[in-house]
Amino acid sequence: MAATTAAAHQQPVHGPALTFPRPIFAAVAPHPFLQAHLSASQPSKAPLRANSRTAHEFRRVGINTGSLTHCNGSAVVRLGNTSAVCGVRAEILHEEHVQGTADFAPSTGNEAEEDLEREREREEIESLRVLVPNVELSTGSTPQHIPGNAPSSFAQTLITRVRSLLLSTSLVRLSDLRILYTPPSNPDDPDAEPEPQLKGYWVLYIDIFYISIDGNAFDAAWIAILAALKNSVIPHAFWDEDLETILCSDDPSEAHPLTLRGLPVPSTFAVFEGKRDWNESGEDEEADWVLSDPDAFEESVCRESVCVVVDCTGGNKGTKDGILKRLEKSGGGVVDRDVMKGLVKRAVDRWQEVETATNAKP
Repeated sequence: MAATTAAAHQQPVHGPALTFPRPIFAAVAPHPFLQAHLSASQPSKAPLRANSRTAHEFRRVGINTGSLTHCNGSAVVRLGNTSAVCGVRAEILHEEHVQGTADFAPSTGNEAEEDLEREREREEIESLRVLVPNVELSTGSTPQHIPGNAPSSFAQTLITRVRSLLLSTSLVRLSDLRILYTPPSNPDDPDAEPEPQLKGYWVLYIDIFYISIDGNAFDAAWIAILAALKNSVIPHAFWDEDLETILCSDDPSEAHPLTLRGLPVPSTFAVFEGKRDWNESGEDEEADWVLSDPDAFEESVCRESVCVVVDCTGGNKGTKDGILKRLEKSGGGVVDRDVMKGLVKRAVDRWQEVETATNAKP
């Protein structure tokens, strides 16, 4: 009887608490996992994401130029665990091999017609396809892109966005790509100054290869393109009247770098919509976060994204009045006009970081 009473008063024995390691928790419940990090309250500190960054914090940009010796220009860019390699190859396109070149006259260099000249150059570049971007994902960069597979829709989308931004920003000057020849005299009017004749173009093949992708693939690709184009050197090409063909000079001192128009830098943001909590008044509390430079895990749980392209070169360099070059938004309705203003400011701050990284000497 005494033994029975002692057993009745004995405390129940509990087993160990059920816990999950971080990788398993993130894989099983990614949405609650990210919200648990962002909702964690720390005195005098901003909430941290699962990657230990704040919501406004970008990953540091690492740039190494001139890594590929067989290209006219190259760059390796790293954003965290996202790494991209860009190589620029220049090939000559003869004027007789392209139809419609007679419709495009060489530039006069009149600054008063700068806007009109840019529009003409944009039309000429798009019509003649002298800028040819290509993106390669099937390099084992992610488990979703197995080597040997056909190009995915994601790769095609990246190519389209890159080509569109190259054209809309007029980044490459067509004067760097035209191959002109000025005859010694004008056969129609010996007293008049001879006019330059268009003999061909330099075609730039811009190839982007991903070593690894951990989110924000477009920003990494575009920053690699900027660095590679700034690193590109084009040989001096001239028309040989005796051979009636285009030749290139072997003298490296006669080669010229590309003179880009500005430095448009993209900044990508992802909107995380958390589960809302109801307070005592019956109103739901805000539970949305706009994350700068999302990684692959954050992209998988975010439905809304925004890409802001700004250029603060020229008269706006060093100011907060960056020129907005492009604005892309997809999915969701969290980002309104007021939120967008804050994202543009974040993009201007990001431009300063990328500009410093691209101008840093290796």
